[in-house]
Amino acid sequence: MTNVWDDRAQGYVESDAHREGEDLDWLVAAATGAAKALDVATGGGHVARRLREAGIEVVSSDPSPGMHPDVICRAEELPFADGSFEVVACRTAAHHFQDFAGAVKEMARVASSKVLLVDTTFMSDEVEQAEALRDPSHVRNYDEAEWLAAVEAAGLNVADIRYFEHTFDLASWLARTGCEGADAERAVVLLGDRVEDGRLTLRKIAIEGLKR
Repeated sequence: MTNVWDDRAQGYVESDAHREGEDLDWLVAAATGAAKALDVATGGGHVARRLREAGIEVVSSDPSPGMHPDVICRAEELPFADGSFEVVACRTAAHHFQDFAGAVKEMARVASSKVLLVDTTFMSDEVEQAEALRDPSHVRNYDEAEWLAAVEAAGLNVADIRYFEHTFDLASWLARTGCEGADAERAVVLLGDRVEDGRLTLRKIAIEGLKR
């Protein structure tokens, strides 16, 4: 519930890195058929919008009032009863959570059927340094083993796991968090060959977890 996220809200609504992508298409396909879903850390609202377009009733949550969620709350403290939603989805947000495993456990608690998790995966220490330079609210990206451990501890069985290469505008990515000058230059160097022709490619992991 910080002002920095309120200030960034419009940037996330407009973000080409968030409003589209194969990972978003996968998430919507995996959720299709559910009657009710929770979108955790909704940000610019792209998951909620797409799920609603698929005919699903959606409740959105986010700790930032400026993101205009239906419910203001942290992912680690979801104010919903056990099994309140058939599907719980969280896309491109877990790297900001203070308690990553605790958030996954909370999402599993309030889901009755499945949890859909998508985020940038760990690629290298250099990319982690670039992420932190670009956005001090970045905690860290997690590798597959860490994700699977969190999913297992939350009481979920993995039904699907896959990776996506997500490419978007580098300048917009930097500008969205106000990263400029020497920090921006250093971040680009650290990103290495993931930057090409003004575009940045990050690897994303997507997991479909089923309630036991």
